[in-house]
Amino acid sequence: MNTSTRPQLLAAGAATVTVVLWASAFVSIRSAGEAYAPGALALGRLLSGAVALGTLCALRREGWPPRSAWRGIAISGVLWFGVYMVALNWGEQQVDAGTAALVVNVGPLLIALLSARLLGDPLPSRLLAGMAVSFAGAVTVGLSMSGGGGSSLLGVALCLLAAVVYAAGVVAQKPVLGRASALQVTTFGCLVGAVVCLPFAGQLVEQAARAPLPATLNMVYLGLFPTALAFTTWAYALARTTAGRMGATTYAVPALVVLMSWLALGEVPAPLTLAGGALCLAGVAVSRSRSRTARIAATAPRRPEEARESA
Repeated sequence: MNTSTRPQLLAAGAATVTVVLWASAFVSIRSAGEAYAPGALALGRLLSGAVALGTLCALRREGWPPRSAWRGIAISGVLWFGVYMVALNWGEQQVDAGTAALVVNVGPLLIALLSARLLGDPLPSRLLAGMAVSFAGAVTVGLSMSGGGGSSLLGVALCLLAAVVYAAGVVAQKPVLGRASALQVTTFGCLVGAVVCLPFAGQLVEQAARAPLPATLNMVYLGLFPTALAFTTWAYALARTTAGRMGATTYAVPALVVLMSWLALGEVPAPLTLAGGALCLAGVAVSRSRSRTARIAATAPRRPEEARESA
């Protein structure tokens, strides 16, 4: 394998793991959410993830992140791991799945705009075009899944809050990944989020005592895989590309949710839903593609000093 393409393939693989596991989270949340309140579910998920991540950090002897990384870790931990998970869990109980998908998918657009404004990330035409196609697909999926009378103003506001704090958390996390490892950033962000959700500890204990086993297992699954593993692979991939590009990748999630709901729950998608999912995937492909000039530059041999700088 060409050594210049290996990091790109690893980052693409990490991003793929992330979107697949995040898509599976929607199916698990549906089961666990029947027995656990939004805050209790978020805390249980974060505690499960923190235990797994903390154990892995100890085994790898990662240590504490540098002091310069703590501000970004704290911001992303409070917003993305804490507020986002509670708001999304609560919002999805107030609106139908289609409306939730529509509102939350504003997040990648906000990531692109915030990262361009605050981090100086470029907004290439392919990224913007791909995001437009994917957002149209998300709208199509949302409209096809929306049920009459199933939404509330509070639910829409909560989903919008989730989208905003998700975008802010990603933009806060991006610069930190140059100072701390993906595992450190994810582990301590998860710990911060768990601390934010500690007010729900009593509710978690009470509901865990009477929750059916499948609901509790789904909560633990959410902590181990869509949180511990997927947030780490996300951070790994984010460190190797722009925030806007990574945000656009998550537009594959609605398409995967449709497929997983079909396979796992027997929910046969309507033709319009399938068309929207196809648009989501097409937009992701466009947003992650590069122009011929960029491909040539990426595969061209680098000067010795450039290789030393990237080592």
